[in-house]
Amino acid sequence: MKIALPLLTVAILGLAACSAPSPAEKVVNVYTARHYDSDLALYEQFTRETGVKVNRIEGKADELIARMRAEGANSPADVLIAADAGALWRAQQAGLFQPVKSAALESRVPASFRDPDGAWYGFSRRARVVAYDAAKVKPEDVDDYAELASPRFRGKLCVRSSDSIYNLSLVGALIEAWGPQRAEAWARGVVANMARPPEGGDRDQIRAVAAGVCEVAITNSYYYLRMATGEDAADRPVTEKVKLAFPSLDGKGTHMNIAGLGMAQHAPNRENALRLMEFLTSAAAQTHIAANNSEFPVSPDLEAPESVKAYAGFAAHPMGAAAFARRQPEAQAVMSAAGWR
Repeated sequence: MKIALPLLTVAILGLAACSAPSPAEKVVNVYTARHYDSDLALYEQFTRETGVKVNRIEGKADELIARMRAEGANSPADVLIAADAGALWRAQQAGLFQPVKSAALESRVPASFRDPDGAWYGFSRRARVVAYDAAKVKPEDVDDYAELASPRFRGKLCVRSSDSIYNLSLVGALIEAWGPQRAEAWARGVVANMARPPEGGDRDQIRAVAAGVCEVAITNSYYYLRMATGEDAADRPVTEKVKLAFPSLDGKGTHMNIAGLGMAQHAPNRENALRLMEFLTSAAAQTHIAANNSEFPVSPDLEAPESVKAYAGFAAHPMGAAAFARRQPEAQAVMSAAGWR
């Protein structure tokens, strides 16, 4: 995985990269919260196929959103890429996207994984799941999200902080399904069950299960799958002890989130931006991302690649990403009221 440079450094490099091109140069300027070599390979392939150079600025989604807002109509950004529907919704609410209508995008991305008005489109899926100690927990103990708040796991749960966009989207989905009162009761149960105050990222929660700090942890599927496939040799023994469960929400399947993209409101290279958006949602690109970053394609017509196929048989909840993304403010309020730091 490519490690992101500090935002200031990236911004300085990006200013040069996104400067006005020569009249003969074709470019597309990408602000991205994804920092993977698999994505870089796709950008290079796009340039080979189209002759359009991809300039990129990397940073956290909220930092990139703040930057685009500050740049206003002078922003060089053509496309914003984020790793969560909630982040895409935040950009949309800030007026940073323009609606895009494309037969290619609409045929490749199911309605549940794109904005109804075309502000943003998903190109990969990931599940919010449970990592558990197989020696202490049975699969049926964690086959429903509600069970994570039960007394069975008092003092035995690891989870990251409430400002994690992944957790906000999960709680947003619970609010959409259950209403705010039941969602807050669940959040209070989660807080009561925490083995330690929230800290670290998803991989840290998985490692904590292996170390015996907790018995269960909430994580995105692709973090576990990347650990299992040997990105870091030290993590392989972790995933031999820790297993993955795909809990259900009201018996309708596992909460699914997306990585996706939208065209910037003031995109100076609109035609090239659309070409890149269509390229990144193509069957070949979806399969490449799934294979190389342990995610799942958004298109139901695409078979999961071998690297994730063994984990692809779960039922996915049909809730649209836009439905839980717009619940971000409510989710934050619910988690704060529950004492989830």
